[in-house]
Amino acid sequence: MEGVEVERPLKLYFIPYLASGHMIPLFDIAIMFASRGQHVTVITTPSNVQSLTKSLSSAAPSFLRFHTVDFPSQQVGLPDGIESMSSTTDSTTSKKIHQGAMLLHGPIEDFMENDPPDCIISDAAYPWVNDLAHKFQIPNITFNGMCLFAVSLMETLKTNNLFHSHTNSDSDSSTFVVPNFPHHITLCGKPPKLIIAFLETMVETILKSKALIINNFNELDGQECIKHYEKTTGHKVWHLGPTSLICRTVQEKSERVNEGVVNEHECLRWLDSKRVNSVLYICFGSINHSSNKQLYEMACSLEAVGHPFIWVVPEKKGKEDESEEEKEMWLPKGFEERNIGKNGLIIKGWAPQVNILSHPAVGGFMTHCGGNSIVEAVSMGVPMITWPVHGDQFYNEKLITQVRGIGVEIGATEWCTSGVAEREKLVSKDSIEKAVRRLMDGGDEAKNIRLRARELREKATQAIQEGGSSYNNLLALIDELKRLRNLKLYD
Repeated sequence: MEGVEVERPLKLYFIPYLASGHMIPLFDIAIMFASRGQHVTVITTPSNVQSLTKSLSSAAPSFLRFHTVDFPSQQVGLPDGIESMSSTTDSTTSKKIHQGAMLLHGPIEDFMENDPPDCIISDAAYPWVNDLAHKFQIPNITFNGMCLFAVSLMETLKTNNLFHSHTNSDSDSSTFVVPNFPHHITLCGKPPKLIIAFLETMVETILKSKALIINNFNELDGQECIKHYEKTTGHKVWHLGPTSLICRTVQEKSERVNEGVVNEHECLRWLDSKRVNSVLYICFGSINHSSNKQLYEMACSLEAVGHPFIWVVPEKKGKEDESEEEKEMWLPKGFEERNIGKNGLIIKGWAPQVNILSHPAVGGFMTHCGGNSIVEAVSMGVPMITWPVHGDQFYNEKLITQVRGIGVEIGATEWCTSGVAEREKLVSKDSIEKAVRRLMDGGDEAKNIRLRARELREKATQAIQEGGSSYNNLLALIDELKRLRNLKLYD
């Protein structure tokens, strides 16, 4: 009887947060469990179900299904269909979407009441999921797009009371070395109070759960970081990625939620005409937006260095009242005529990032250091120019530059409250140009960075193959969850 129970598939409920950067990797992880014969239900809102099903290939696992809960549009004062952070560039709308996400607690609890799972796997942005797990006496595993390095660094700052030290002002630009951490890390001050509160709540939610899932691989965060985290917190962590390597076909890589203005085939054809490692790819994610002045500085620096580039500029959603002239104020006069087509591409909106990064012509990635972006770059062996904006991005930057040595810092020091917040400091044309030249001009420093990036790419590929660290972690986690379920059954 017990042996039969052990072999029975797990019933798992996945609850992703309503932002594409959170939703896509957790959905990929859900597919991984379903592909191993576990019964997986992804719980989300109607428009997000539509987005996720677009990315499913014809070979989608038969054990994967969706359960839809209505987004409380009227309660939070939003029009129907605005259900994801990627739908807006307006901070007021973003707050309403977050409020709506928190209100999903009730309908999700009602669904579980009638059909409880063996385990909940949820985004760490939902503190109420721990209460659900406690109520139904089942384990809850948290997920967030962060690397363990960032989570562990935040936990260390919180434990050593460094989030609130140095000054009583809203932000602090003085640098300091993080104590009691396995690496020598220098940070440029602390984030604004609003971000501190959010990050602290998220760390608390993670530590109250049964374990943490990470979308990268042991070798990126490093054994020293994993041991430090598990020893200091008593909390288990499971590295299951990189999920981007699991989407193997071009079609699967490109069909990731949205379709951009520039077709991926057109983009890849343009890349085919460029030399190996010659192109700089610039993208700051789907919910980070720069002022016209900052974009102008970037355009001037790109023209000055002369390297081929693909530059992704998010659409200004919610600012349709701007004139065409106002929208293009960020480009120097004649920039498009001199550059676009021959030496560069500008993509407005979404871009097929994984396909671009995997192309041999791409030799560098200017990034905001979002968790998904750095893992995708590492998976493809592409070195980075780091330009963090908010949240965990300043911590991710240190893993890339100070620990792994696969990127150069642009020198950003301003912590914003969100990706759509107005920034007070301008990163100058000279700073941007200097960072691009360090990575793209082919000196000894750049060669060493590329070598280390290629070595990490090999380790990422090995991690997801049979016998690799992430492959083994997934099997071990399934066994552990079955063990916990059976303990409860025979209690």
